[in-house]
Amino acid sequence: MRTYIEFVVSRLFGTGVDTFVLWICSKFIFHDYWGIYVVSPVISFEFAVFSNFVCSYYWIWKERITNKNIKDFTYRFLIFNFSSVLGFLVKMLFLLLFQKIFGWNVVYCNLAALLISGLFNYFLAETIVFGKRSIVSKVSSR
Repeated sequence: MRTYIEFVVSRLFGTGVDTFVLWICSKFIFHDYWGIYVVSPVISFEFAVFSNFVCSYYWIWKERITNKNIKDFTYRFLIFNFSSVLGFLVKMLFLLLFQKIFGWNVVYCNLAALLISGLFNYFLAETIVFGKRSIVSKVSSR
């Protein structure tokens, strides 16, 4: 339960990063539908992924990482980023769905979609990226 609460707290921080970067991009950089509803969320997503990974690596699952080195950090980040992309696809599906159905602003669509994709992301982080017997642990320790 502690791990899940820490995950939620770190993801709230990531959501803040995501929302702030999305707001900057959609308000000041992009002005068309594609830029606002596709490119801006991609950019904000990558900022949030990195902040979420740092929280996960150095705080949430730190006791599961026996070999903290650049190789382990990089390998886990690549897997984390890939798993986050899967979660991002879930988020984008719901973001666009909410925009079409409700006509909400992109920031509100994003927040609602993040609630759904968050559960999916926790499962992937807990089992694949930082799992006690995950493939990532075995490969990165070699």
